[in-house]
Amino acid sequence: MSTDNRFTEFLTKENAVLTLIDHQTGLLSSVRDIDPILLQNNLKGLVTMAKVAQIPVIITTSMADGPNGPFWQEILDIVPDATIIDRPGEINAWDNPDFRAAIDKTGRKKIIMAGIVTDVCLLFPAISAVRDGYDPYAVIDASGTWNKLVQDVTVHRLTQVGAKVTTWASVNAELMHDWRDEKSMELGGVLGQYTSYGWAYESYLSTSKTNK
Repeated sequence: MSTDNRFTEFLTKENAVLTLIDHQTGLLSSVRDIDPILLQNNLKGLVTMAKVAQIPVIITTSMADGPNGPFWQEILDIVPDATIIDRPGEINAWDNPDFRAAIDKTGRKKIIMAGIVTDVCLLFPAISAVRDGYDPYAVIDASGTWNKLVQDVTVHRLTQVGAKVTTWASVNAELMHDWRDEKSMELGGVLGQYTSYGWAYESYLSTSKTNK
């Protein structure tokens, strides 16, 4: 039996790092496979989750002074201490030595990844990460691309190479692990803020106050 537990080992607050690749205004405007407001909420939820869980955040841009535009400022405002790397030319962020060094510095092998566009900015570094012994989690609903067909093809290729295709809410719940954990109520609040789980979360809080 294989001793490789990469597909069954869960994310924790201690083993994960979040990378946001090229969520820049010019690229965001071209996304057509997901509703733009939903994408914005998902991104805010993902980044707020990382802030609450105290997970390192690494942000990278490409051609920020050109057509790709600057990184989305609202995200930067949530995690002002994030490491930000502007790539001078590499299409695959993994080829940038500063990006790799920032990941290696965390000492963490599980990389929560999101990127714009999905079929390039997320796909290429995810493939490279698997090749080099890392464990990427491709957060599809915090990424975006030209159309649904392109997204579907990309998901097939991601799963083919062994990247874990997931959603931000699933990542959030995986990090929560147990409602009795010291951070789990706060992480539940993030889920409630950015998804329809908010109704259940509000009901729980109301009931808790009544029973005190």
